[in-house]
Order: sequence, then structure tokens, then C-alpha cells
Amino acid sequence: MISWQWNTFDELGPHDLYQVLALRQRVFVIEQQCIYPDLDGHDQQAMHLLGWQTVDGQRRLAAYLRVLAPGAKYVEMSLGRVLTAPEARTTGAGKQLLLEGIARAERQHPGHAIRIGAQQYLERFYQSFGFVTVSAPYDEDGIEHVDMLRAVEQPA
Repeated sequence: MISWQWNTFDELGPHDLYQVLALRQRVFVIEQQCIYPDLDGHDQQAMHLLGWQTVDGQRRLAAYLRVLAPGAKYVEMSLGRVLTAPEARTTGAGKQLLLEGIARAERQHPGHAIRIGAQQYLERFYQSFGFVTVSAPYDEDGIEHVDMLRAVEQPA
């Protein structure tokens, strides 16, 4: 079971922010061996989605992403820093994260498409949520990426 927390940067307390930054470092820098500027100046304008699990009585950050408003990074709104903790993988936490993140992003910025810069090996995963590849593969910080776009939902 995941409990979701949705905050602006200023609403994140120091302990939760520390957990976010520690997990981003653990996954992107240490696990993926990617030296890159994680603190890129976008966190302060983002909405942050944190997925918490309780394991052995301890509250642990299992999943995370941030949502940037249209125009902050791309013309479209964007999802970024999408991750699940290694111990939460294969539990469905990543799928829950994307479903929750897309729903909250669309409520936050209705009528806007969503763009992501996805690690290429996750392309099929993102396609299962309606994202379409819109770029050739490119290297970003030593990892192959593709840009993907999820169109605005049209009313039936």
C-alpha cells in the first residue's frame, strides 16, 4: 500500500525533502552511475509526488516524481525525476506512481499535453500510459533517452 503526498517545494518539510534528494542520488547517481546536476533549479517551481510505504513500522519513500508547469522546461507540462526505490520495484509501485502522477498533473494543468525525457530502456513502459516517442534516441549524461509526449485527453 502506498500513501501519496503532493506538495509544492515550500510545503515539503526538511525531512521529506532530504528523503527525496537521498533517493534521487541513490537511484540516478549511485545505481545508474550518472554524474549530473540533480539540483537543476526546477525543484522550487515543481509539484512533488511522494509515494510512502510502511515497512517494519518504518515510513520509507518508495516512489517519486515531480511535475513542472507548461513553459517551465518544455512548452508542455512535464514529468521528471521519475523513480522507484530498488526495494519497491516489481511491486507495481512504478505503475501506481505514473497513474497517480498523470492524474494529478492533469488536474493541476488541465488541457495540456505531458512531455517526458525518458530513459530509452523504459520506452515501452511509458507507451503503456499513452506516451508516444517524438524524438530519435539521444545521449543525456551517458544514458540513452527519448522524448515522449502524452496528448491531451479528448472528451468522448
